[in-house]
Amino acid sequence: MPPLNEATSIATLLLNKCTSINIITKARQLHALILTSISATSKSSYVFNNILSMYARCGSIQDAYILFDKMPERNIVSFNALISAYSRYHHLAHLAFYLFAEVQSENFRPNGLTFTSLLHACSGIKNQVLGSMLHSQCIKFGFLYDVCVQTTILGMYSNCGVLDCAERVFDSMHDKDSVAWNTLFFGYLENGKTMEGVQLFGTMLRTGVVPTKFTYTTLLSACSRLRDRLAGQLTHSKVIVSGIAPDLPLYNALLDMYSSCRDNETALKIFRKIKKPDLVSWNSMISGHAINGDGEMAMRIFILFGRSSRFTPDEYTFAAVISAAGAFPAADYGKPLHGQVEKVGFGVSVFVASTLISMYFCNGEIESAQKVFNNVLDKDVVLWTEMIAGHCRIGNAESSIRFFHGMLKEGHKADEFTLTSALSVCSEVATVRQGEIIHSLAAKTGYTAEMTVCGSLVDMYAKNGNLAAAELMFSSVILPNLICWNSMLGAYGYHGKSEEAFKVFNNILQHGPTPDDVTFISLLAACSHSGLVNHGIYFWSYMKENGLKPNLKHYSCMITLLSRAGLLEEAENVIMESPFVVESLQLWRILLSSCISKGNQTVGIRVAKQVLGIDAEDSATNVLLSNFFASTGKWSGVSEIRRKMRGLVLEKDTGLSWLEVVNNTHLFSCSDHSHPQYDGIRAELHRLQENFTQSETDNLC
Repeated sequence: MPPLNEATSIATLLLNKCTSINIITKARQLHALILTSISATSKSSYVFNNILSMYARCGSIQDAYILFDKMPERNIVSFNALISAYSRYHHLAHLAFYLFAEVQSENFRPNGLTFTSLLHACSGIKNQVLGSMLHSQCIKFGFLYDVCVQTTILGMYSNCGVLDCAERVFDSMHDKDSVAWNTLFFGYLENGKTMEGVQLFGTMLRTGVVPTKFTYTTLLSACSRLRDRLAGQLTHSKVIVSGIAPDLPLYNALLDMYSSCRDNETALKIFRKIKKPDLVSWNSMISGHAINGDGEMAMRIFILFGRSSRFTPDEYTFAAVISAAGAFPAADYGKPLHGQVEKVGFGVSVFVASTLISMYFCNGEIESAQKVFNNVLDKDVVLWTEMIAGHCRIGNAESSIRFFHGMLKEGHKADEFTLTSALSVCSEVATVRQGEIIHSLAAKTGYTAEMTVCGSLVDMYAKNGNLAAAELMFSSVILPNLICWNSMLGAYGYHGKSEEAFKVFNNILQHGPTPDDVTFISLLAACSHSGLVNHGIYFWSYMKENGLKPNLKHYSCMITLLSRAGLLEEAENVIMESPFVVESLQLWRILLSSCISKGNQTVGIRVAKQVLGIDAEDSATNVLLSNFFASTGKWSGVSEIRRKMRGLVLEKDTGLSWLEVVNNTHLFSCSDHSHPQYDGIRAELHRLQENFTQSETDNLC
């Protein structure tokens, strides 16, 4: 038996060790060592409380409970340790309240830690009723002005989505520290009130509270959601000026912000500064490049991740890299990645399955997308939305609407993304009746206030010819974001109202949102519809001067504008200077079509050579070439092209027209006799033709 002083030193050393142990096997070994090293008389509640906290920290709730149950003497610290352990697990939160009842039955007085643990349990299970009852108990026991307890109450109401109560608690606090401000700020973001959160940050600065790393992390998340690169850069500069050394969460927030704002170059610089990037860092880089259309770089980062990282890809990693794979043929990357996903068991993950469906739709493999959809048993609204959007992208409006109604029949509630996808279908195929039904559903469920839904409604009404309804929808928005502004700008451009479109652009510049690539596509399209060449050139230069790199759609609008104005050589030069000169038939087709209509043989011959060099077997291109040779009188060229088309069994895709009658859409195509009312339609056409003939005869007489 060691001397008393030595035994006390050993006991102190072992108990101190309890605070650093977080592995259950080592915790049990230390527990056994304590039992054999400390005399029975020295085993006070203090000793047991330390061991109890150690087990809770290791996540072994069973060991913690067994020890608690066998403790010869318990105090409020013992109860707090187990209540705190229960509150960390949603499925055990109810046990924390049973213990609280036991605290009261044994006449222990709960302290601040008791209430903060119980309030955390309420936050975890999002039970506002229990939380409100605890709030009253906090007041009863005199914790009205305890900053820690009040901040936890504030967090509980925010997590339960009751922001009005959270605001009242916040306003009643006398000494608000940075934690209280951060809690409300984070609550605003979690409940979709991003702008209110940003405004709160401004108020926080004016009151003299110093922002913490968490404050800046939350603010950068807000900038990311708003796609506000300027605000994000200002926040980044504040971090640098403040002298705060960024931790990993702050670095990850910077990565996400720059990636969301399409600044992959700066995001890559930030990533290189991180000494030990975690899985979130890698995922942010992969998804950022995938979202911004740089699929090749995303794939390279994924390969680098596999070679140099100690982490295993999770479902978010696979979802990000599969999104990037959609830009390539499925056999190159998509299908091998699908095989890896199935191998590690993520095939049933809704999150991964939705990206697989999107990838297969991008490659036109509808059957593969349908198989992925069918294999997921527990389908959620995200998966249904992906099928709706996928069929919309390939022009299969009927299937898209069928999936939308199928989702509703299954009992799923349409969210803003589903409604946006369904409205996009109505925009593309001009089905105003179906669009109005979806508008009613959006109004009924309260989603008309969502900016993406509002923008889609503006677009749907404009493309269905009802500009007044589009204007009315836009005017109902108090603070439109860039999505809504772009939709209204596109609506005016679509209807040839270029002056109104320019006014909208000026409003965008005055009201703060930074114009993006969609803004300039709409502007260039408006100039093209109205033949405003000088305006189009101005906006083209303005866009490039402000750091926006033109994509294929921008070039398409610009080539159309110049070609329609007869500036064929200028249009040719723009294509030659573009990064799409050797890969995009679309741009050359636009120019070739204009060469035919303008009768310009010189440019037309050069364009024809470019087209044939890219794809000599493309059906639409060969039809255009045949028309070009015919317009120039080169009938031998026409014969040669048509012989080649017959040899390759090429034909232009059949054009379709449709008519919406009541709730049904009727499709028609050339030489198609499949409509069930074909005979009646033919008879009515014959009757109308006879009426026209009779009318012409009467006029001659």
